Amino acid sequence: MRIWGYWATLGWALLSFSVGQIAGLAAYIWWRPGSFSVMMATPFDGAFITFILLIANPLTIAVIVLAVRLARADIVDYLALRLPGGRDLAIGLVTLVVLIVLGDALLYFGGEALVTPFQLQTYKSAEAEGWLIAMLVATVIFAPAGEEIVFRGFLFRGWARSPRTTWPAVVVISLLWAGLHVQYDWAGILQIFIVGLYLGWLRWRSASTLLTFLLHALFNAEGTIETFVQLHFFPH
Repeated sequence: MRIWGYWATLGWALLSFSVGQIAGLAAYIWWRPGSFSVMMATPFDGAFITFILLIANPLTIAVIVLAVRLARADIVDYLALRLPGGRDLAIGLVTLVVLIVLGDALLYFGGEALVTPFQLQTYKSAEAEGWLIAMLVATVIFAPAGEEIVFRGFLFRGWARSPRTTWPAVVVISLLWAGLHVQYDWAGILQIFIVGLYLGWLRWRSASTLLTFLLHALFNAEGTIETFVQLHFFPH
């Protein structure tokens, strides 16, 4: 298949992200006139975060699909939208559990919070505003779908062109993905980078972005469950 070059791949990825975010912000301001100052004062508002995720990610995916179409490539092949094998699925699920347990243990014994202020604030505000179900859909389905299509789908295809370039590509993609999550502190960003390496490895092993989407969604769901448990059972 025809594959976009290294810089063109990066350019399309940046364009897809920019289109999604700008459109999401514009739609939110149109929907809630005069909300810009409130939005800047409370950037972790659950309704705001949820709205942006629900609008931005479909548009991000649409731009990536356009890029693949312009390359005259098959979308399923280009983005590796294939079901994983049973062995890869089992390995992914087991290693995800191990990764979560080890990550939480390191955070706990390192004196870091298991649930970040960003998670607590977005959950509480979404619950108070009646946006909790929408937030769950946005964080567990929409956000993993958009991010996996861009990072483990499009960027991986454009940069992991040979066995020699695969792991450098995985590392750079994981750095970019972690850098996207500026709402977290250094411990959270480091954890996301490690998860990115893990997802990149499974993308290479399974040749399936659907597998990385599933694991990403489960990882986000586990974080939401931890947030729920802390707020309702360990509020202090």
